[in-house]
Amino acid sequence: MEDNWIFKEMKKQNNVVITGASGFVGQNLQEYLKDSHVLNGMSVRYILNQQFDIDAGAIIHLAGKAHDLKKVSNPTDYYESNLELTKQLFEAFLNSEASVFIFMSTVKAVADKVESILTEDAVANPKTHYGIAKRMAEEYILSKELPEGKRVYILRPCMIHGPGNKGNLNLLYQLVAKGLPWPLGDFKNERSFLSIENLCFVIKELLKNTAIPSGVYQVSDDTELSTNELIQLLGVILGKKNRILNIPSSWIKGVARLGDHLHLPLNSERLQKLTENYVVSNKKIINAIGRPLPIESKEGLLKTFQSFKK
Repeated sequence: MEDNWIFKEMKKQNNVVITGASGFVGQNLQEYLKDSHVLNGMSVRYILNQQFDIDAGAIIHLAGKAHDLKKVSNPTDYYESNLELTKQLFEAFLNSEASVFIFMSTVKAVADKVESILTEDAVANPKTHYGIAKRMAEEYILSKELPEGKRVYILRPCMIHGPGNKGNLNLLYQLVAKGLPWPLGDFKNERSFLSIENLCFVIKELLKNTAIPSGVYQVSDDTELSTNELIQLLGVILGKKNRILNIPSSWIKGVARLGDHLHLPLNSERLQKLTENYVVSNKKIINAIGRPLPIESKEGLLKTFQSFKK
């Protein structure tokens, strides 16, 4: 009887509930974990006073409202999807027998701009409704006392990429594929990226390694790259000669401001994402795991760019 109880407990701990399972991260994570865990996708949205019944060993909360570059979203949507829904799910976790809760936050919950290297010790100062709502969700989770035997991880990924993810990297791909010159060569920047494979690796480690302490962890690849280096990598994939123009950055910023009003492909926020300095330290999560990430920065980006060709 005791052996049967232990077997049932082990089976339950191997069950993982994933919210937002149909999204880019969710789909890749399910593929990554399918041979090691029993996965249950949960479709969720915020409804006032709703309660969840969790019957699993772990909850990976990916669902939420993503950052809207077009600025057409209602601010309330961010707080309902990224804060209130998270509170409901976390309360369900606290009242369940689940032992692991993983919340997908963002580096934007801390800073929209980074002057040097962003670490987990940085004082949070989010500027957008997206970042503020995520930060408020973090604070709610951290304010709760954890029952014995439970572990909670707040992950702050930087820009995630991988096969199937369109985003801003696809815009770069389209530009180079068409043989158009890259006009932002005058911007000198360094920024961190995150391969979806490395993110899935980190999540799997958090699920299985009970020695990793609860807390907030930034997640990024090991090496940062400049946008000009991305253009060079795209040239390798496409067999195109790189044409990088050094148009004065002040001119480009003027065009971007015009794009804010005329809804052009280039606006101020997109320009910031393409050219900003945003270097994220991953030392804390690497030290906690005690193992290196499986894929190097450039290798992951080349995989992503290769997928755009299909």
